[in-house]
Amino acid sequence: MVVRRSRRARRWTIDVPWGEPARLTVPAWMSDREIDRVLHAHRDWLAVQRASQRPRLGLEKRAISELEGRRAARELVSMVADEEAETLGVEVARIQVRDQRTRWGSCSTSGTLSFNWRLVLAPFEVLDYVVVHEVCHLREANHSRRFWRLVESRRPDWRDQKAWLDAHGPELLAFRPAA
Repeated sequence: MVVRRSRRARRWTIDVPWGEPARLTVPAWMSDREIDRVLHAHRDWLAVQRASQRPRLGLEKRAISELEGRRAARELVSMVADEEAETLGVEVARIQVRDQRTRWGSCSTSGTLSFNWRLVLAPFEVLDYVVVHEVCHLREANHSRRFWRLVESRRPDWRDQKAWLDAHGPELLAFRPAA
């Protein structure tokens, strides 16, 4: 457990990132005794969080470099994006493949679509859903009912892919290729 004191923190927070030590951020004024109380009170919760983070995807066996992942992702993303953009009658200005820490994809107001290279490590259906989601933003630049109806019309099983990302996304985001 890493304890960080912050002058900006108004209250304590616990973060349990995949594959890293848990972090307790506390206000600078918080006493060591109170920190110990928080840790003791949340001991069981922390154990449950850690237990749920057992590797399930077998990523440690993957012998892929970031460069290889980026190239493969660009090829697959471009293929799906071009096809979907044509079907929806929208235009993709540019595609970027990046090393994002928290996002799978994004769509800028200028029409640039950005994607996390780690999507190439997920099942193809998951990558496909994320790309279609972002291409749909070229038509509907929000998460309104109209947007979700558009996604549903293109990928009726999108909820299954989102559920996969919810369940396995943290492990995928934590993947770091061997040097």
